[in-house]
Amino acid sequence: MAARTGEWTPGRPDYALIILTAVLTGLGLVFVYSASFVRGLVEFGDPYYYVLRQAVWAVGGVVGFVLLSRLDYRRLQPLAVPIMGVTIVLLVAVLISGVEGGGARRWIGVGELTLQPAEFAKLSVTIYLAAWLTSRSGSLRSFEHGLVPFVVIIGVVSFLIMLQPNLGTTLIILAVTVTMFWVAGASFLQMMALGASGLFAITLLALTAGYRADRIEAFLNAERDPQGLGFQTLQALIAVGNGGLSGLGLGASRAKFFYLPESHTDGIFAIVGEELGLIATLSILLLYLILMVRGYQVARRARDEFGQLVAAGITTWIAVQAFLNIGGILRVIPLTGVPLPFLSYGSNALVALLFAMGVLVSISRFGSDRGGYLEKHPVTGRPGGRIVRRERE
Repeated sequence: MAARTGEWTPGRPDYALIILTAVLTGLGLVFVYSASFVRGLVEFGDPYYYVLRQAVWAVGGVVGFVLLSRLDYRRLQPLAVPIMGVTIVLLVAVLISGVEGGGARRWIGVGELTLQPAEFAKLSVTIYLAAWLTSRSGSLRSFEHGLVPFVVIIGVVSFLIMLQPNLGTTLIILAVTVTMFWVAGASFLQMMALGASGLFAITLLALTAGYRADRIEAFLNAERDPQGLGFQTLQALIAVGNGGLSGLGLGASRAKFFYLPESHTDGIFAIVGEELGLIATLSILLLYLILMVRGYQVARRARDEFGQLVAAGITTWIAVQAFLNIGGILRVIPLTGVPLPFLSYGSNALVALLFAMGVLVSISRFGSDRGGYLEKHPVTGRPGGRIVRRERE
């Protein structure tokens, strides 16, 4: 008797991930308007300047979210190399003809229409590395076929991003890729070697550039220079403290009146804390925690290694970025300059996150607790028209 053949079919998506994405994106639009209307009015004569642009890009991101969530994520695997190639080209283009702002060169484009390739590189690297690790599953623990090529691949991308310079994004990509390497089955010695070399490189980078060294000094000794290096660190803490338990009220922040630099981007968590208080900030942390748990559950239930690695990478990306932003605001770690996922102003960052969540939802549709197995005829290859097996944990 010929062996049965078939394919996995999608089931219902993880609605919790969809709801979380919608809630965080909606809250982001509210918070961006509240944190930016003063700056928009002073700089452009329009209090809706920032929120309208965020909303337009959010619509584009939602379209991408819907399309990617309905796409079979496995179709991305053969496209991993072209996607990575385009990303490398864009990162090089930034260094050659990019738009400068705030002492960095991170954008390409003209006027209001700009692209920040480093934001999309997080997703590109995740997809590419998942495909690469899947193809190396048999030799991953080999030094010359596993560790060395991995370091080279990540080193090239990190080097291009650091030249912008952008340490925060580099840290996120390093955290994502190392997590994926571990999930793929790297040995303990390989992880120790990566950890030691990564810690050395990050310390070296942090101390060799003036502005990064200043951030460390502001973290350690902000009170020594409250009007200079320590200004942003202390103003963020003051804003959070002013909010107390229930906050001053939505829109009533004082820090956004140019006391807190970048109040609508890096500092938006402090504005939320001042206006809505401890209860709201803890609620936001809970939303991120739920997203992280659901994301790793999707990774655990993925039917193939590629899906498992992509889901783990996307979830780690969002979790680490949220920690870097909130940790910097609360002075748990030095300020890194990364936006708070979904909530900070940043069109490219929001679109990249919505695309990533679309891929994550797609993976959830094929999970062992949702998808089915559609039997095919062993000769014709045509579907048998019925799901013959479902698995549920």
